[in-house]
Amino acid sequence: MNEGIVAFIRSLAGSLRDLTPIILVIGFFQVVVLQQPLPEFGRVFLGTGLVVLGLTFFTYGLEMGLFPLGESLAFNFAAKGNLAWLLAFAFALGFGTTVAEPALIAVAEEAAEVAAHGGIVSNEPEALERYADNLRYTVALAVGLAIVLGVYRIIRGWAIHWFIISGYVLVVLMTAFAPRSIIGIAYDSGGVTTSTITVPLVTALGVGLASSIEGRNPMVEGFGLIAFASLTPMLFVMGFGMVMHA
Repeated sequence: MNEGIVAFIRSLAGSLRDLTPIILVIGFFQVVVLQQPLPEFGRVFLGTGLVVLGLTFFTYGLEMGLFPLGESLAFNFAAKGNLAWLLAFAFALGFGTTVAEPALIAVAEEAAEVAAHGGIVSNEPEALERYADNLRYTVALAVGLAIVLGVYRIIRGWAIHWFIISGYVLVVLMTAFAPRSIIGIAYDSGGVTTSTITVPLVTALGVGLASSIEGRNPMVEGFGLIAFASLTPMLFVMGFGMVMHA
């Protein structure tokens, strides 16, 4: 059998295995605890099947395309030895993938609606779009700079924990001064930025870069970029809130 088909079947089996527990939990509480039949069983069954297929295609695509691409780019930039281009690529990758994150787009639009209800911005389509876009680009800028910092840390071999500790100390300090209405959004922005588009490419970049530098352990040095990408948006969004609410 073709290796690609075997890999796809293996990915499909993995998706079924991963989704089975949550399906069982939902079914148990719906049928046993609530004692209610599943609403529109046919649609639910079809939707579940589509979720399994979607997750399978997504994970298979990552393994086949995005992970090798990210690692290949990291190897090539390291081979060229041009630090400026490598850092420019790191920023562009972090910024571009974050702008395209569906979860961030949804959260930014919801935040704009809430801001309009709170009287922070006018309830006009242009104002709502501008607020949402400003929030998205603020988060994207934060992630871009975070990836630059993380890549430079891998190159220099610096320990990651001091950066993370210092960053969260700053988060706590800024929380005391940021408007209350922006704090929750800032914390959520750290999570929604590290989603389906950003994580695979950024992780591949870190592992590929660490693997291409002599003396670096990919397990120790290659991971951690996502931690930077989760941390910096909280700082930048709270700063964004201070400016917008001033």
